[in-house]
Amino acid sequence: MSDGIDFSLLDLFREEVRAHTVTLSQGLVELEAEPTPQRIEPLMRAAHSIKGAARIVNVEPAIGLAHVMEDALVAAQHGKIHLGADDVDVLLRATDVLASLGQVTDDVLADWGRERAGDLAELKGALQAIATGTPAPGTALAAVSHPPAPERMPVGSPLEVVPAAPTPATPSVQVVAPPAEVGEAVVRVTAESLNRLMNLAGESLVQARWLQPFSTSLLKLKKHQDHLAALLDNLAQALSEPGRAEQLPGLVSEARRQAGHCRHVLADRIGEFEDHAGQAEGLNSRLYHEVIVSRMRPFADGAHGFPRLVRDMARRLDKQARLEVAGQDTEVDRDILDKLEAPLMHLLRNAVDHGIESPETRRAAGKPEGGLVRLEVRHLAGMLAITVSDDGGGIDAERLRRKVVERGLAAPEVARSLSEAELLEFLFLPGFSTAAELTEFSGRGVGLDVVHTTIHEVGGLVRASTRIGQGTAFHLQLPLTLSVVRAVLVEIAGEPYAFPHNRIDRLLRVPRGDVRSLEHRQFVTVDGRNVGLVVAAQLLDLPAGPAAPGDELLVVLLSDRTGQYGLIVEKLLGEQDLVVRPLDARLGKVPTISAAATLDNGSPVLVADVEDLLRSMDQFVQTGSLQRCVRDETATVRRKRVLVVDDSITVREVERQLLRNRGYDVAVAVDGMDGWNAVREGGLDLVVSDVDMPRMNGLDLLRAIRENEALRELPVIIVSYKDREEDRRRGLELGASYYLTKGSFHDNTFLQAVSDLIGEP
Repeated sequence: MSDGIDFSLLDLFREEVRAHTVTLSQGLVELEAEPTPQRIEPLMRAAHSIKGAARIVNVEPAIGLAHVMEDALVAAQHGKIHLGADDVDVLLRATDVLASLGQVTDDVLADWGRERAGDLAELKGALQAIATGTPAPGTALAAVSHPPAPERMPVGSPLEVVPAAPTPATPSVQVVAPPAEVGEAVVRVTAESLNRLMNLAGESLVQARWLQPFSTSLLKLKKHQDHLAALLDNLAQALSEPGRAEQLPGLVSEARRQAGHCRHVLADRIGEFEDHAGQAEGLNSRLYHEVIVSRMRPFADGAHGFPRLVRDMARRLDKQARLEVAGQDTEVDRDILDKLEAPLMHLLRNAVDHGIESPETRRAAGKPEGGLVRLEVRHLAGMLAITVSDDGGGIDAERLRRKVVERGLAAPEVARSLSEAELLEFLFLPGFSTAAELTEFSGRGVGLDVVHTTIHEVGGLVRASTRIGQGTAFHLQLPLTLSVVRAVLVEIAGEPYAFPHNRIDRLLRVPRGDVRSLEHRQFVTVDGRNVGLVVAAQLLDLPAGPAAPGDELLVVLLSDRTGQYGLIVEKLLGEQDLVVRPLDARLGKVPTISAAATLDNGSPVLVADVEDLLRSMDQFVQTGSLQRCVRDETATVRRKRVLVVDDSITVREVERQLLRNRGYDVAVAVDGMDGWNAVREGGLDLVVSDVDMPRMNGLDLLRAIRENEALRELPVIIVSYKDREEDRRRGLELGASYYLTKGSFHDNTFLQAVSDLIGEP
């Protein structure tokens, strides 16, 4: 192997090896399930391409290994040999060696081949034996056809690297796993997407260049406005000097002409600006969506090794299983795709180990000997839906119920009352396992807990379903992207907060009369289940804002596997797509808050951490420190108090009934003097007064209130039979908050005025 290799060519070689070994790994698994000549052709081309690339950079180990792989595949394509499962094992091991060679750094590449010359020669011997159809005892991977029991088997899947000493019959060709990437330095973007981004960037540049001429035109308009201002000053001076009267017509004409010119220019600029604003909004929207698209990758990019994982694990467990992937072209955010690998690997292992039965058991049950594991990916209702299912024996609910009791997770009487869906939630608890004994793959109870934790970290949900004798399915629901969140906006303590749409069960309007109390807790019944109510302002350590008007509570229903709670908010503000931004790292972990975003109007909004909120709810409930969201009927509640002053008993009663029916506390006075005495007693939020009354009329009462230092801010509504303009003018001059006629009682004007001034009761 030459020491003078061009390192840039080596980088290209590594990239090519990575691509072709993915093709080999996937294709060999498919070839084993469906051995047809058509499936061999792309594998042969991949081996041939690796050989040619290795020859260019003079990497001898890859040249020789790829050459014998190509010979074996050509022989199979021409029908000279039949590739069995053991032969595929050898070819897969050779693929792993080539893949690991693509990861070897430049400084150790020369030594790598020399140190493993013997093992590589043994592996090439096994491949040559396959190509010629002659058995080669003792060659590489001879032991694979008789895999050891799972309890003592080293895990050697290319997707699962666990240090283990090789068995005596297996040569020590070590497969070096790719190092984990700590944040991608390079993001793959399709040429088509990059071209669109370039076009959009060009459009954006053109749009930006429009601003300077527009600014220049505004400066010209300012000059015209300055000229007009000078003309008006000159005109004003001419008016004040009698001797310049003859100049007035000319100045007025010039001022009108200049004003007309300014209006014309301003109208043109406004039209131009509106057109540009519309174009800029469309351009920014397209640019934003294209950037989001550039972050998306087909699901297949993260699923290359899954068929191999299922195939190898089934071989080790003496089972037959294959993986079927549906929706490989489904676009997934690259950050989510990276985080999905570990949980999906756990679920696939779980399906093969726990789900798929042995060939004998399946044959006795009337099933095909080979089991099917299905991975389905699709977009559903603005979310990414993933289902991992198998056609195995399913989960025995009664056996699971016994495990729950044995582990002390529920009392026997409680366990008996649990539904199947509730029982399956125990599978996701840390350390919980249904395995009868500890093996390399089962019994530790860490797999599904990892799945649950990882999926929830990205704002997703996971649930299980099963049918005895027919199989088990795990359903994952995740956001399409981590950078944009569809959120429900609510108001808490007068401030907006965002709740990720996928973490909300329901939004409810709960009649206050439906809220019940038990000890220190308040709850409401939803779909036959009691749901505890918690005031959102208390969880966020904020002063409680005004409650929602009317006789209803606004409740955001949240849940996790431990329970369900209702979060009481003050207002529902609607839904919006938010571009999420992480909080400054210097803040550390902010309780109950996960991120920040900007609303369409430019205002900032905090994004709630639903997991943290649920933990806080549980803590408040357990400690009994909850604020009451609905007070006892016996509790004294101060309603807003309104004084009605009118000498007509009919008018007083009409106003009193209208206000009481709305929920206000109403006091009455028979004339102005009686009203003034009531006002000085205090405790009023509003005064409603007639104008024409004995002893003191309404306008005098208003004047007395406004002249009193302690009462001058008290709102006053004047209501008169007569719509006299002088009374209206005097009332408003004296400081009336509203001046209405008695006709306002026939519509909603009167009550709306009261609500505008002092709010709802």
